Amino acid sequence: MTSLRVLIVRNNNFSGDIPSCLLSNLKSLESIDFSWNAFEGSLSLASLANNSNLEELYLHDNRHCLEVNTEEPTWFPSFQLKEFILSNCVLNKDANGIIPSFLIEQYALRTLGLSHSGMIGNFPNWLLDNNVNLTSLELKGNHLSGAFNLPSNLNLVSMERLDASVNIIDGELPSWIGSILPNLGFFNMSNNLLKGRIPPSMGNMNQLHFLDLSNNGLTGEIPETLAKNCTELLLLKLSGNNLQGQMLPRNSSLTNLMFLDLASNSFTGDISPSMMNTSSLQVLDVSNNFLSGTLPNWIGGFQHLLVLMLSGNLLGGPLPLSFCSMQYLFLLDLSNNNLGPNIPSCVNAPFVKSLHLANDTLTGHFPEFLLKCSSIVTLDLRHNALSGEVPNWIGSLWNLKFLLLQGNNFEGLIPRDLCLLKNMSILDLSNNNLSGQIPSCLKDVRFGNDEVTTDLYGLFSDLDDRDLLQLEEVKFTTKMRLESYKGNILKLMSGIDLSRNNLRGFIPPVVGYLSEIRALNLSHNHLTGSIPKTFSNLKNIESLDLSYNNLTGLIPPQLIELYTLSNFKLAYNNLSGRIPDRKNQFGTFGEESYEGNPLLCGLPLTRCDGSNSGHGTLQSVNHTREDDSWREAFLWSFAGSYVVAFFGVVLFLYVNSYYQFVLVKLVRKLIPLFP
Repeated sequence: MTSLRVLIVRNNNFSGDIPSCLLSNLKSLESIDFSWNAFEGSLSLASLANNSNLEELYLHDNRHCLEVNTEEPTWFPSFQLKEFILSNCVLNKDANGIIPSFLIEQYALRTLGLSHSGMIGNFPNWLLDNNVNLTSLELKGNHLSGAFNLPSNLNLVSMERLDASVNIIDGELPSWIGSILPNLGFFNMSNNLLKGRIPPSMGNMNQLHFLDLSNNGLTGEIPETLAKNCTELLLLKLSGNNLQGQMLPRNSSLTNLMFLDLASNSFTGDISPSMMNTSSLQVLDVSNNFLSGTLPNWIGGFQHLLVLMLSGNLLGGPLPLSFCSMQYLFLLDLSNNNLGPNIPSCVNAPFVKSLHLANDTLTGHFPEFLLKCSSIVTLDLRHNALSGEVPNWIGSLWNLKFLLLQGNNFEGLIPRDLCLLKNMSILDLSNNNLSGQIPSCLKDVRFGNDEVTTDLYGLFSDLDDRDLLQLEEVKFTTKMRLESYKGNILKLMSGIDLSRNNLRGFIPPVVGYLSEIRALNLSHNHLTGSIPKTFSNLKNIESLDLSYNNLTGLIPPQLIELYTLSNFKLAYNNLSGRIPDRKNQFGTFGEESYEGNPLLCGLPLTRCDGSNSGHGTLQSVNHTREDDSWREAFLWSFAGSYVVAFFGVVLFLYVNSYYQFVLVKLVRKLIPLFP
């Protein structure tokens, strides 16, 4: 088909090689699109050298299996591309991933994308010099380094989109950047090594809708020109830098702003009153700064606010009553402040899915407003002073997946209605005063057997769901350290922590059928009985802690089949018999896993060689204790008899004078016999 001008096979499941002869024979091709397939093998762009009419070449995402080579030494392109998109391919594998050199001779480019292709080298400033009509440049997710230099005489008025995020670009942003790129609408330089201040000239970018400079080393304050002139901004993300001063300058006019992320900086002072101009705000994240004062009453004016994250600041209580008017909150994180002791009784958040109030000096009973929060997925009330019982109505929160109540004063029984929460993945009731037995109905809870619903953030129709999913964070102690789980990692985590309570009775054998669980901590309770043999079914368990209880009997040898187990604690119980063979993961556990069990025997313990069976060892230890008791009694009785006899003889001689005379005479006769 030598007259074919357009070849589009995108969005199929084609595999195997792309035949080079196919391309070299079709000299009339103007546009080629092989995107979103499963092509493999190697494709050399030298096969397109004579396609002089070619203007568009698309090689979007072929599952990172397609190798693309642009560095044939003898080829020279006869075409001038207008659009070239290549992403998630292996680019120039045999040439160490260099930037395609044929692009040096391309002067008509309007769209260029080379994302996630493993490229190395300095940022290609020459591309901007050679292609003044470029509208979109995407170099995301490579290994580009060097400085982001823009010659001051450039005038890239056509440029609308520039994304060089997730590289290792360093240096400062050019001070004249706003004059060179006045019509830029999308600018993403996040996750690089940028330093210095945000240039005030960025205030000239009055068409800017999306600005992401997060996770760099930027310093100074947010320029007033940026906050005043960039009125079209929808998203401003500056988190993970070293910015300081007020959150927003006084004269901010970001009236269309929907997403503001200033987390993990060094902002101080009150929550800026200039925030009142951003009435369209849906997401506000200023967590992990040094903001102080109280939450202002005007915060209730953000009636469209869906995400509010203020954790890790110096904010004080009480919460304003206007807080109760924010009924559409979807994710609320006020943790690690001093917002207690109470939550206003008028709070009504029927749509909330994630609520984080840890370390907020809260007192009183379990918050009753949660009874109306049937959509809640994450509830974090860790490290407060809440007391009373965990209410039975908690079972009505049927969407609850992460329940974190660690470090409070809750008492009473673990409510059986918890077993109604079929979607539970992480349950943390540790460091409370809970009593009674572990409910056997926990077997009815999936603990990791279901998928986290991907539409949790479906309300954010105007924003990127993937970015919002990263906002959710759950902290859970496993392997003896506090871990933070976010995004896709959070989907994979499941665990139960009932440690440091007053639980008694046997461990229900049905707990061993929670086959997806990754962490189980029942330590520091008063549990009795044996370790259930069913624990051998915990095929995904990584951390198992049963220490500091009153467990007895043998360690089930079947546990050596737990190939994923990396943290194992049975210390300070009354276990007996032989420790299972040091096979698989059990070969990695040291003496600290078993200490405090005087009747245990075998490696890695050193007090016996482990040659006896469990019964023989126990019998030997019992006989030794009986022998020691008999020997101790004999010694005490012998000493007592000796003392009584001695004093009896002395008393007899003292009373009878005749025998005193006989004894003295005998001693005088014996003295000459000893030299």
